[in-house]
Amino acid sequence: MLSCLEVVNLVTDYVEGDLDSADRWRFEEHVAICPPCRGFLSQMRVTSRTLEAVPPESISPELERSLVEAFRDWNTSR
Repeated sequence: MLSCLEVVNLVTDYVEGDLDSADRWRFEEHVAICPPCRGFLSQMRVTSRTLEAVPPESISPELERSLVEAFRDWNTSR
């Protein structure tokens, strides 16, 4: 099973559907039993949907990555 840190590192790939089936299964297994990671996943889904709603010309890929990384850093420091 994955650790919480591994979940944090994989969450973007999970939300975007980029994990292979084995990693996806391990990710989902961990999130099913870990309330903090389940909450983190929920927050990342909201963040992803919010970013998808912003017109592409409004935000650069670099800014999007910076925002996701800042959120990741914020969440791991809590």
